[in-house]
Amino acid sequence: MQDALTPMMQQYQRLRKSIPPDTLLLFRLGDFYEMFFEDA
Repeated sequence: MQDALTPMMQQYQRLRKSIPPDTLLLFRLGDFYEMFFEDA
């Protein structure tokens, strides 16, 4: 399953596992910040 993810989503999953579950993880994409999965 991990191979099916884009490099950005692989990075997201890796970071998501390394921070507390009650912390929001935002990714900057160009001029915007994006949240994915349970953070959205």
